[in-house]
Amino acid sequence: MSETPLPLSVLELATVGSGQTTADALAHTVAVAQAADRLGYRRLWVAEHHNMPAVASTNPPVLIAHLAAVTDRIAVGSGGVMLPNHAPLVVAEQFALLEALHPGRIDLGIGRAPGTDQHTALALRRDPKLLSAEQFPQDLLDLLGLFGDQRVEGGLAERFTATPAAVSAPRVVLLGSSSYSAQLAGQLGLPFTFAHHFGSPHAVAALELYRESFRPSDALPRPYAVVTASTLVADSDEEARRLALPGQLMRLSIRTNRLRPVPSLAEAATDPERAAAEGMPSNAIVGGPERAVTELRQLAADTGADELMVTASTHGVAERVRSLELLAAAWGLTPAGQATAA
Repeated sequence: MSETPLPLSVLELATVGSGQTTADALAHTVAVAQAADRLGYRRLWVAEHHNMPAVASTNPPVLIAHLAAVTDRIAVGSGGVMLPNHAPLVVAEQFALLEALHPGRIDLGIGRAPGTDQHTALALRRDPKLLSAEQFPQDLLDLLGLFGDQRVEGGLAERFTATPAAVSAPRVVLLGSSSYSAQLAGQLGLPFTFAHHFGSPHAVAALELYRESFRPSDALPRPYAVVTASTLVADSDEEARRLALPGQLMRLSIRTNRLRPVPSLAEAATDPERAAAEGMPSNAIVGGPERAVTELRQLAADTGADELMVTASTHGVAERVRSLELLAAAWGLTPAGQATAA
């Protein structure tokens, strides 16, 4: 490529495959993080999910601490912490500590939905009143105030601090797949990440609203939009489609509320619901490097994204790492250390 490519990042779900343990899934996440660090991806985020047999990422701050410790350069963060599940002071203390351990490398992506069923959400937060959408803006303001945002008046920051002597704060990013989060991110002058990998058709409209609503802040003078994309790259289009089937079956299990681990390739090939999974509407990018780059560039052009964040869903970790390698080479990312050596 003749010009610096748009930054690429990684959303890592720490998926648990058929025949795998939680320890296996987390070891695979470490391998993905280290590959992303080596290949030149900008950041790697882990999600928050609870009570799901296919996802090991139940506690983002714990996992982030480990991933940041075993990588060198890449920013590590949450995609995201579901704020309705947690007291703002707890989140602020966790991420202020992470930032102190790894200055300049910690992102705090915040989501508005509980990210799980109501029974699990109640077990986490206990008080049903704290799960309402009306509570979210105040919780977010409290969080910003605890990190030292001078625009926030009152709230928890009048009596508490996230850490005794902060030098820097984590980068706070608002996540969403709706106009609500887009507008709130704009009004607060925060970066915004649109969850395009959910399959929502509203990315363009939400990002236009984000930019229209944007008010500059000390942390961010102009809008910054990240768009996620379900992206699986293999050596050929045919191979990529074969590898994508386990992830398609996992998405079907989520939509039909029949949760299970990600099936193996052999299990997926003979699964009785294969046709239903393959027939689901999808905006996933699946193919060889040329196809993937073409479709990602089109997504960036359509949305005006400042950064793209890819997430690959299949059973094997070697295939996920290979997907990142093929995409990094085709996109033109600069591997770690190469820029300084030049």
